[in-house]
Amino acid sequence: MEKRIIARGLLAGALAGLLAFVFARVFAESSIDKAIAYENGRDAARAALDKAAGLSPDAGDPELFTRTVQANLGIGVGLIGFGAAMGALFSVAYLLCLGRVGRIQPKPLALLLAGAGFTGFYLVPFLKYPANPPAIGHPDTVRARGLLYLAMVGCSLAFLFAAVWVGRRIAARVGNWNATLVAGLGFAVAIGVVMAVLPSLGALSANVREFGHHATETPLPLTDAEGAIVYPGFPADVLFSFRLSSIAAQAVLWATLGLAFGPMAERLLRPVMQASGEKPGTAGAMPAAV
Repeated sequence: MEKRIIARGLLAGALAGLLAFVFARVFAESSIDKAIAYENGRDAARAALDKAAGLSPDAGDPELFTRTVQANLGIGVGLIGFGAAMGALFSVAYLLCLGRVGRIQPKPLALLLAGAGFTGFYLVPFLKYPANPPAIGHPDTVRARGLLYLAMVGCSLAFLFAAVWVGRRIAARVGNWNATLVAGLGFAVAIGVVMAVLPSLGALSANVREFGHHATETPLPLTDAEGAIVYPGFPADVLFSFRLSSIAAQAVLWATLGLAFGPMAERLLRPVMQASGEKPGTAGAMPAAV
């Protein structure tokens, strides 16, 4: 049974990744194209400044894949693979939650778990380290940025799990409503402390060394030796549009995962529930049967 549920999770996750790719291809690609155009224009302006100063221009790295391949095959395979991986993890978490988080029906449980996954895996880390389009980010900070983001994701998921555990432990004494408030407040305080302790991307040493102290890595206006602006900073509307599309694409992925997985899991679990004498849709005795 467990293998069949995990297989359904992989299938639902792949479907979720496909729909997220379609959404991103339609709504986010224009922002990426504008960011790449900005990056190319800024590189050309910097090369002109270096040439005027008698410096050798930077040849840059060769392009391994064309923009067409990146925008279609690359992001498509990446999102479908990511969705399938999240679907497998989602199904394992679903099996662990069955019968252990109250008598919640299989389909609502899938939706609740998908909402928790979206919040803990993406939305909360996004608040500290939001997604950035091309042209934003110093090449020397790639590893540091990746480690910081993983630390944020790990803390978010761990604190979310702890909040659910605490809420369940104290619900019998203070009631479900008060337990939810206490657990939610504890999660907010704990994750707030982590956000305050972790450095902003602009405070990383490579950024400070080259650009000074700033809150983010968003490119500022490019200036010449006299301080005159020769190329503007990164467009705020492009940055906002990209980040909004990123959040929406992740929302599509997690919502599809929950909506697609719930009915499939319920069909698999219905014989188990009926055999154990459970009323269809309840989850009281499912872990022992599964």
